[in-house]
Amino acid sequence: MQYKFFLIIIFNFFITLVLNAKDIMVITVADAITPASQLYISNGIKEATEKNCQALIIKLDTPGGLLDATRQIVNNFFEAKIPIIVYVAPSGARAGSAGVFITLAADIAVMANGTNIGAAHPVGLDGSSDTTVIGQKIVNDAAAFIRSIAEKRNRNVQWAEEAVKKSVSITETEALNNNIIDFICNDIDSVLKAIDGFQLEKNGKILKIDSKNTRLIYRDKNFKESILSVLSNPNLSYILILIGIWGIIFEFKSPGSIYPGAIGAISLLIASYSLQMLPINYVGLALIITAIILFILEIFIQSYALLTIGGIICFALGSLMLIDSPEGIVKISTELIIFATITTALLFGILIWFGIKAQKSKKAPIAEEMTSLSGVAISDFINGKGKVHVNGEIWIAFSTDDIKNNDEIVVEKVKGLQLVVRKKI
Repeated sequence: MQYKFFLIIIFNFFITLVLNAKDIMVITVADAITPASQLYISNGIKEATEKNCQALIIKLDTPGGLLDATRQIVNNFFEAKIPIIVYVAPSGARAGSAGVFITLAADIAVMANGTNIGAAHPVGLDGSSDTTVIGQKIVNDAAAFIRSIAEKRNRNVQWAEEAVKKSVSITETEALNNNIIDFICNDIDSVLKAIDGFQLEKNGKILKIDSKNTRLIYRDKNFKESILSVLSNPNLSYILILIGIWGIIFEFKSPGSIYPGAIGAISLLIASYSLQMLPINYVGLALIITAIILFILEIFIQSYALLTIGGIICFALGSLMLIDSPEGIVKISTELIIFATITTALLFGILIWFGIKAQKSKKAPIAEEMTSLSGVAISDFINGKGKVHVNGEIWIAFSTDDIKNNDEIVVEKVKGLQLVVRKKI
């Protein structure tokens, strides 16, 4: 009986292995390429391999993204033990910029009707081409990278280089005719029919895809990947920084409020984690930190808006420089920066106005008003000189009496900015 039991277990194991080998996993990337995208793709490859799937299909629609994340994705493709199929879809989708590298690096590249691929030239933050020496180095490095990918996958090397250097873009039909992709398919079922029987070499082994009657496993982002995808949005990071700045400023303005400071601190911590996944410019970050310092100083030092003006300038420049993406795709919305700068300026304008109004409404004490007022010594009088607290203010005072700390005193007269006092009897 035990012998039969073990045979059944072994038989079921092999049946499961064979059936799983027919599975094909599908993941969807429909956004800019960021470290969060790279993690999602990497985990998809790992999970498809562990489940013994025979291939992974990546449904792609991207305007581009970060080159570092793209390099890691390409490395994941080359190291994968199973075939990677990139499918640019649906109709109207594109494989722009970083998407060109990813599509060319696939074992099998497929595009849907009405899609396009190309425009992989690195651009500046303002969307213009960078013609500086550093810019040319970036372009040449990207060109060498895409040439190596095209050569490894036996695709059109010349067009791949032109996509980087000349920013050319072509349709799916042109891509098929120019040996950029392998098939044109309108849906996943068409993809499965097209790749059935396709043979390729992978890690020294010849693999043949059998997609007849295969089962598709659609993998969505897990909780961690979803959170990272949200946090990798530069606009969200910027909003968190803004909430953090305002929260801390309100806490300094009204000490003990607790909630503004706590919310501000939490927002800044989340923003710092988010910024780790983004290509930040440290000069821009330093300018924003300087702005925060100037804003806080304005609360304690009445500079009549000079510190605030300096803070607003640092804040605006730092915001524009904060995200340093050569592709110009991963960036903070200009409209959001303008809104944040104007709102912050108005906020501090109101605070300054109330501060100046309070100062003007307060009458400066005169000698007649100060005479005979009572107060408290806040230090021992040494050689007839000490400090007193009178009318809500601290004064330097002189007296012929022996006055100790906390003794009550009476103002006899005012000499400039100093008082003559006596010990209250």
